[in-house]
Amino acid sequence: MATQLSLDAVCACSENVVARTIEGEVVLIPLIAGIGDEEDELYTLNETGQAIWQKLDGKKTLKEVAVSLAEVFDGPASELEADVLGFASELTKRGILVAK
Repeated sequence: MATQLSLDAVCACSENVVARTIEGEVVLIPLIAGIGDEEDELYTLNETGQAIWQKLDGKKTLKEVAVSLAEVFDGPASELEADVLGFASELTKRGILVAK
């Protein structure tokens, strides 16, 4: 069973995934089989996902990422924290992010 992430977790891109910006969109490309969904080989992130992804540097906690996004996006801190935690949890479960 996967470890539950908390806002104190620090996440970074898996070494088995490459992120590229193509025509202004961030695309995540798994380098090995078994990452992500079998039917989805590429992931394209929406605006919020891109903003979160760009802050996941392997140094900041998820809470720090949410706080920095609060300066960009207008919304309750609790909602941003939930978005960041949900995003990181989903990508960690799929093997795209790793928790340090």
